Amino acid sequence: MNSNSLPLRRRLRAALVAAAAFLATTPAFADAGFQTWINGFYPTAAKAGISESTYRKAFAGVKTPDETVIEKANYQPEFKHKIWEYIDSRVNPYTQKVGQEMSVKHRRTLDAIEKHFGVDRNVLLAIWSMESNYGAVLEKDDRLHYVPRALATLAYADPKRAKFAKTQLIAALKILQSGDVSPRELNGSWAGAMGHTQFIPTSYLLYAVDADGNGHRDIWNSIPDALATAANLLKKNGWQPGMTWGYETAVPAGGSDLQGQTKTLKQWAALGFTRPNGKGFRDGSIRATLKMPGGSGSPGFLMTKNFSVIKRYNASDSYALGVGLLADEIAGYGGMQQAWSRPDGTLDVKQKFELQSRLKELGYYDGEVDGNFGSGSKAAIQAFQNRNGMTPDGQPTQNLLRALRD
Repeated sequence: MNSNSLPLRRRLRAALVAAAAFLATTPAFADAGFQTWINGFYPTAAKAGISESTYRKAFAGVKTPDETVIEKANYQPEFKHKIWEYIDSRVNPYTQKVGQEMSVKHRRTLDAIEKHFGVDRNVLLAIWSMESNYGAVLEKDDRLHYVPRALATLAYADPKRAKFAKTQLIAALKILQSGDVSPRELNGSWAGAMGHTQFIPTSYLLYAVDADGNGHRDIWNSIPDALATAANLLKKNGWQPGMTWGYETAVPAGGSDLQGQTKTLKQWAALGFTRPNGKGFRDGSIRATLKMPGGSGSPGFLMTKNFSVIKRYNASDSYALGVGLLADEIAGYGGMQQAWSRPDGTLDVKQKFELQSRLKELGYYDGEVDGNFGSGSKAAIQAFQNRNGMTPDGQPTQNLLRALRD
């Protein structure tokens, strides 16, 4: 008889017995509270169809919570950084260059995906960049977490995310049980986002595609599978082929009062909204919503439905804008024409690249020239500042760039 046909009470009793047996084998030096939670969650997993062997396999060797998960859960750059900082770090000459290289390298894959799903290849490349730096993140062990442990940690230690984590943990266990991936490969972000295109487990179950035809949906190792899975998500959430994500617009006097309103592009044009590159709007009948993420006086954007579809990937406006702008740069359409309203003394993205390049030429910096100022860049700045009698605050500023130019 199939175990799923047994009365629910008998199946739950069996699950509790199995959980108790699992707890009895737990090493004495493990975190007792965390282990109690793991074992107590098994009946829920069993009710969702997870076998005892899958559960044991998933948590073999997991003894303590992942302490870095909670730290990362409290820091999300989409909501912490100013819009220009967020965009600079993701839409820049480095990400554009690599995206164009990947476009050539994976041309046949992108041709097939674009033909099948109708999703712009440059948007897919931009998502790949935003999610995993074109897969580079997957090679950094300090950025990866074992997904069942990470999600169990959130469910155990973060009441705000416990419901989400439990749902994702069940989905992750289903992925493991399906055989698409081994426990060793089931790695992802602190919140369980996985693979080249960073799918959470429930989204993986909904949208994962076996594009390379090897019988497994593998977004960790197969670039065709990962990009096709992203395209499938966008298509199923209403992507409109041939339509842009939006347009940068010059906002006329008083136009900022219209933020959040939706009109046709023809109506926006009649109100004085124009494209800063001098081109007209391709189809005046398309409806678009005005957004000004930098605040009043900053560049505006008229967002089409496809912008909202990108947000089904990540609900942040900053994220979707980054995808759209980077997609345009990879495609060769050019970057933003208007400048963000930055605080005095701060650098724009080109100046950030120049500063890093000059530090490298002078021997202070040996990292990647990518416009991102992490610990290596800050240490290089401090070394230059110390040698030149400046306050060693490690901050990239206009004054520092002028000193490097002298």
